[in-house]
Amino acid sequence: MDHQNQSSQSGIVIIGSGLAGYTVIRELRKLDKAIPITLVTREPGYFYSKPMLSTALASKKSAEQLQTTSTEAMAAQLEITIVGDADVSAIDTASQTIETSKGSIAYGKLVLGLGSDQIRLPLQGNAANEVITVNDLEEYAQFRQAIEGKKRITILGAGLIGCEFANDLVLGSYEVDVIDLAPQALGRLLPEAAAQALQSKLSEAGVRWHFATTVQSIDRDGDSLSITLANGSVISSDVFLSAVGLKPRLDLAKAAGILTGIGITVNRQLETSAKNVYAIGDCAEVDGLVLPYVMPIMQAARTLAPNLLGQMLALAYPAMPVMVKTPALPTIVSPPAKGAVGNWKVNSIEDGLEARFESSDGKLLGFALLGAATAQRGAFTKELPAILQ
Repeated sequence: MDHQNQSSQSGIVIIGSGLAGYTVIRELRKLDKAIPITLVTREPGYFYSKPMLSTALASKKSAEQLQTTSTEAMAAQLEITIVGDADVSAIDTASQTIETSKGSIAYGKLVLGLGSDQIRLPLQGNAANEVITVNDLEEYAQFRQAIEGKKRITILGAGLIGCEFANDLVLGSYEVDVIDLAPQALGRLLPEAAAQALQSKLSEAGVRWHFATTVQSIDRDGDSLSITLANGSVISSDVFLSAVGLKPRLDLAKAAGILTGIGITVNRQLETSAKNVYAIGDCAEVDGLVLPYVMPIMQAARTLAPNLLGQMLALAYPAMPVMVKTPALPTIVSPPAKGAVGNWKVNSIEDGLEARFESSDGKLLGFALLGAATAQRGAFTKELPAILQ
């Protein structure tokens, strides 16, 4: 047994089979074909694109069809060991082992690609337990089952995921109500004029908005749900989807004494406060930033892989605009950095809108491009400062 432990001591163990975990493995394999890599995941270990979950209905893709590569194929393709359907209960940073429901595993280097959970708001009413969240392929399959043969869907949250789901569902000819405490859609990302443009296009597509209010209670009323809002209105619905945002999964790191903030705290090499333990993706916080998007994950994986093999690269983030997948009005946004000082300048163009967030001396610090204006993504992005130099 000792012999086996010795040999895996040099290996890399990755927890989490999302985009972060798998991208790090792909980057590692480009640099080193032989180093032993073990992927531990509570999912089976297949690969799918999580961003597709909020657009799969209109593209007529079932949960099975979103699974692009099976567990066996991933293991063979990347020459890794996959320990699937395994829960990790503890990390022992002193002995460099992790405890899983399938036994203990030793690591030379450990990567936490734990992802994030959908935030669940505590809701009142006898149907509060019927609230659905969609954060992985299995939950998506359950959601598709829940809406089968139904008509009316209510979404709590008008952020990125909420708006994408709303658009996808109206395209699938569902009636959709969206509730948000903010006075507008994409409150953290868009200036008011841009939000208005997106809202009106989605309204035309069939979305009903309920802004500046929240859910008082959700109750079962025969075959339907009765959703009472704080502003007094009542929505009758078949299914209730919560999409109020994500929170990084921190419990495992905290229990192991690893430093956490909003996310698991890492330096620019993506090292945590524990020796030989790294974090990446939705669960990681670099310089106060938690960026749960595809581009930052790709960027971080390209830095992390060489570091796991002994180099010392520092992560830099260029400007990375986010695409909002709302076919009713395609939107690309690069929000100004937290605390950036400046003003939005909005310009309507034919079939679109461009909004620039500029400093007092006219430097571009952020933008939102809607409709036809999205064609200018490249030019606008070039003008932006890097997110992390």
